[in-house]
Amino acid sequence: MDKCWDLFCSPSPPPPFFKNLFRETYIQQEQGESSNDRNDRAIRVAVKWYSEHLKKIEDEEKIQVIFLTNDRTNKEKALEEGITAYTCEEYIKSLIANPDLVDRLACVSDEGKEIESGKIIFPEHIPLSKLQQGIKSGIYLQGTYRASRDNYLEATVWVHGDAEENKEIIIQGLKHLNRAVHEDIVAVELLAKDEWVALSSVVLQDDGENEDDIENEEEKENILKTSVNKDILRPTGKVVGIIKRNWRPFCGMLSKSQIKEARRHLFTPADRRIPRIRIETRQADTLEGQRIIVAIDGWPRNSRYPNGHFVKNLGSAGDKETETEVLLLEHDVPHQPFSQGVLSFLPKMPWSITEQDMKYREDLRHLCVCSVDPPGCTDIDDALHCREVENGNVEVGVHIADVSHFIRPGNALDEESAKRGTTVYLCEKRIDMVPELLSSNLCSLRSNVDRLAFSCIWEMNHKAEILKTRFTKSIINSKASLTYAEAQMRIDSTTMNDDITTSLRGLNKLAKILKKKRIDNGALTLSSPEVRFHMDSETHDPIDLQTKELKETNSMVEEFMLLANVSVAQKIYEEFPEFALLRKHPAPPPSNYDILVKAAKSKNLEIKTDSAKALAESLDKAESPEFPYLNTLLRILTTRCMMQAVYFCSGMDNDFHHYGLASPIYTHFTSPIRRYADIIVHRLLAVAIGADTTYPELTDKHKLADMCKNLNYRHKMAQYAQRASVAFHTQLFFKSKGIVNEDAYILFVRKNAVVVLIPKYGLEGTVFFEEKGKPTPRLDYNNEVPSLTVEDTTLHVFDKVKVNIMLDASNIQHQKIRMVLVEPKVRDISTDGKDDDLLK
Repeated sequence: MDKCWDLFCSPSPPPPFFKNLFRETYIQQEQGESSNDRNDRAIRVAVKWYSEHLKKIEDEEKIQVIFLTNDRTNKEKALEEGITAYTCEEYIKSLIANPDLVDRLACVSDEGKEIESGKIIFPEHIPLSKLQQGIKSGIYLQGTYRASRDNYLEATVWVHGDAEENKEIIIQGLKHLNRAVHEDIVAVELLAKDEWVALSSVVLQDDGENEDDIENEEEKENILKTSVNKDILRPTGKVVGIIKRNWRPFCGMLSKSQIKEARRHLFTPADRRIPRIRIETRQADTLEGQRIIVAIDGWPRNSRYPNGHFVKNLGSAGDKETETEVLLLEHDVPHQPFSQGVLSFLPKMPWSITEQDMKYREDLRHLCVCSVDPPGCTDIDDALHCREVENGNVEVGVHIADVSHFIRPGNALDEESAKRGTTVYLCEKRIDMVPELLSSNLCSLRSNVDRLAFSCIWEMNHKAEILKTRFTKSIINSKASLTYAEAQMRIDSTTMNDDITTSLRGLNKLAKILKKKRIDNGALTLSSPEVRFHMDSETHDPIDLQTKELKETNSMVEEFMLLANVSVAQKIYEEFPEFALLRKHPAPPPSNYDILVKAAKSKNLEIKTDSAKALAESLDKAESPEFPYLNTLLRILTTRCMMQAVYFCSGMDNDFHHYGLASPIYTHFTSPIRRYADIIVHRLLAVAIGADTTYPELTDKHKLADMCKNLNYRHKMAQYAQRASVAFHTQLFFKSKGIVNEDAYILFVRKNAVVVLIPKYGLEGTVFFEEKGKPTPRLDYNNEVPSLTVEDTTLHVFDKVKVNIMLDASNIQHQKIRMVLVEPKVRDISTDGKDDDLLK
């Protein structure tokens, strides 16, 4: 079947046929005729035959066959042969009843012609063939382009391959960015060392008020080049060509042109890392205030912004359903309902455990097993038990939902789960990795029902030393589904001594010993404020916002999950040294700790970073009696210095170490309802203990490595989506609050702003000292201390300040929490909170 067959269409197409096997439409390639020209001719012959064929059918209503092609020569030949032919644009514009379709046409104008009509802004991209030669010879470097969220005139390129000394290259300035878009694969030329720069500490947003004002851009670029310490200069380059575009449909809003009846408008993406996009639309009045999707078509050298076209209207900006859809699309979270093909592989209801299911299982229903989870949890992955055995030792079991029993390798359900990679938890919504029948019912280890599990059981002494470990597929019947608070209440109770409570106390006692051992071994105890919203039962709007309170029982469950993950990692690596799916946490490069070390030094504290153990010990010592919150701030800052933990295949890597946990080996086994990595680990462990059979993909390290790449991407996107959901609900919370005055602590200082943390709400925000339409105060930034002097007031990292918090809805596209400094008072900057302008 020719690839271009779909380019001709009719209102009532016949069943498809292979035109190259059909005598009437078969043609041979002529001497001197290219394959493309032969294909074009084949399509024209097929169109002509089909048109004649329809005329012979008496009962068929009169149907006109139309040939669509954007190839000018092909169209001319079709017209010469009596075929009705149009370009896509001509055909769409002829559909008078559907004028909105014109907006969806890709912009395919000739870039060369456009350049003649406008000033050239960007250098020409070097052709791909020359780029590949240059990369091979080392003239250029290939890498992934990552735009800055805070500064639209700055980006970094993460270099592919082994160029360790130039792993990350800074790109600064419009011409050097040269039309690259976030996540493009680009070729970079390094600049001479005397042109190297440091990452700027300036926050610059593209206001886009005048897209032709290039002189204004140059002024902003000069701000970036303010004198910096030569010790922090880093490799700097310029984009010379694009190897692979990574464009996707972008969500955002139309910035309507001020020119009356204009068709050309700017689209502002929701993601600040994406440039504005120029589109043509006749629906500007309708689309104003709506969240829409736009696709990029191209970026000519004479255009400040790329050209694109309208794709879809998502709904009104600010509407909860619309905003949730936007954040899911923007973070590439698969969220469509599960297809019938996927659902067809679910067990038929009513479901029950059969004799065949028990074949390789231990019956553990007699054990006093219970689960401990957050309130409202329905996808219960794990349950625990603890009991004394006859020899005086303790038996502890971690029982994990046996999801791999229900999801078999290679079927549609398995493929969909692998694609999704993880469950995504938003503030009011959960996007399941597996269908609800499994996640909240058959796999969920609910109380008082028989459930299939995969159990990791240890025999320990009372010092929490492991004497024996065994793994078994099992059947359990949980005796209680508890929240962390309920479990804590049982442990603390002076009157409760039932089997469940006794089991919990035993677990808690052992968990404390295990945690101390981990910390003594160099494991890090970090901090990251998490928030919980309390929703109105009718409107579902947030009515209260609090930081989550962690109890001893949170730590208790965590310790045994960590121990199970380590035990399983050791087992699957022992059995499959080339094919184990593991998880590692790389040690951060020393430069990552610069901000932490300097911030601690400003408070006369020393943080050692030469090893995880040294870091953990120095964090433990870093306390100030008059400033008890300081240690928490240091741990929050330390979290920001860390690298991302990642999945990998043992046969494709030799560095297994998990830095944060101070563990030589680690994996994920304990959450298969919400993480696909755990399903693979379950399958490996089942084969290792003879409870299941293997399959080719499970022992193919290259396929496992590709799977890990997708899982790492999906986990990262899920984290970002969750943060975006928290940010949106935080805006909803402050929308009805007016101005709120709260204590805050400075986390970072920038050249024109400070980033503060408000402990009460676990909320982070930026206090800017430069505002449009207001005089700019005198600013003096000191990177070494670090500090920012505004007029005569100096602000240091960790200083306690007071800020006013309010929702700034002046930009409906990017509504944000705005913070204004109240104390210490800065001349011409601080406010007493009574200024009505703050709410406008």
